[in-house]
Amino acid sequence: MHIVVVGGGVVGMTTAYELNRRGHKVTVLERHSIAGNETSKGNAAQRSYGVVYPWADPAMVFKALPWLFKQDGPLKLRVPPSVETLRFLFATLRYAWSPGLFGLNRRAMLRLGIHSRERFLTLERELGLAFDGAHQGLLHLASTPEALEGYRATHDLLNELGIPSRLLTPEQVREAEPGMAGNGPLYGALSYDTDGTGDCHLFARELAKACEEKGVVVRYNVEAEKLIADDHKVSAVSVRTSDGGMETLEADAVVISAGCWSNHLVQPMGLELPIYPVKGYSLTVPLKDPERGPASTIHDDNYKVVSTRLGNRLRATGFVELADFNRDIPEARLATIRKSVESRFPGCADLDAAETWTGFRPMTPDGPAIIGRGPRDNLYLNTGHGTFGWTLSAGSADVIAQVIEGEEPAICLDAFRPGRFQE
Repeated sequence: MHIVVVGGGVVGMTTAYELNRRGHKVTVLERHSIAGNETSKGNAAQRSYGVVYPWADPAMVFKALPWLFKQDGPLKLRVPPSVETLRFLFATLRYAWSPGLFGLNRRAMLRLGIHSRERFLTLERELGLAFDGAHQGLLHLASTPEALEGYRATHDLLNELGIPSRLLTPEQVREAEPGMAGNGPLYGALSYDTDGTGDCHLFARELAKACEEKGVVVRYNVEAEKLIADDHKVSAVSVRTSDGGMETLEADAVVISAGCWSNHLVQPMGLELPIYPVKGYSLTVPLKDPERGPASTIHDDNYKVVSTRLGNRLRATGFVELADFNRDIPEARLATIRKSVESRFPGCADLDAAETWTGFRPMTPDGPAIIGRGPRDNLYLNTGHGTFGWTLSAGSADVIAQVIEGEEPAICLDAFRPGRFQE
């Protein structure tokens, strides 16, 4: 079968790899000049299989409003908010207040995280890609006694699902992270022992090269304008080329993995995907003193900033901002990220010289990604992973390939069904 994958980010490229591995002819359509150049480019670099949780968290609803008015608060809202932003927020509230939904979705996402870790380990063994990847765990710091107490319920849930984790004392935290010499408040941490790290942008580019060596056609600087379909199936994709011309690419099946840009392709077929571009920021800088930097990934709950070791570099990421597709990078956001790093790993890097980035996480209002068959027999979706695209990409690629092959997917996909927003 000739399968067209729309989107060459980490989700699209892992999907292409899994389909090619199963013997399909695959063409990837990517609007940028290289793979992984949008949401995948400067993300938090953590493969946080045990951390995944739904966006529509009822416990966060009442915390969100004070965050909006706090200078260093992790949640920001562009004022006045757009109609799209308000629609997304109201949908989030509806899902957050749906009894039992958060717990069901969280378990579903954790199960996909477990599967994704297994697939990543297999893929890394098969290909040996260089992307500063490791699996040395993640520490979720507790800046207050209440935060540490709150981690106990998470620890119990992870144990129930067979995900290794430990509650650490401050002394154990500093033993695991000897470079943590800052004066930030610390009452302990929850250790996700098998979580991973890695440069998602490098991974996507290296995987694209490996796919091309195996026969996958990756077409850059092209944009999927629309799907050509009847009432039953998609026959082709209308593609705008780099010179502005149009062509028709025939396909036996199509997978949409276009992140925040997925909806316009399926909307004409009656499927609405309420994916919102949740904005985040990051700094990437060489470590001037690697011994003073993080060993793996540190989530600083005081500023809600994640600091990750990537070889001899540091990636620090923060903020959840609802500002539509605004790409401005305010200095205040970067200052907060720098403040967090200095409070934990002082002097590890010249943060003023860091490469800055902003990008859009393709978030659904309830939280789980959109994985499964679309509104036509041969149309499939693997998109809307929010902040966990890097983490869940290998697992979701495997299960969407299983769906296309007519196999029983490795995990239950009820929480990820594409049509749930219209039910």
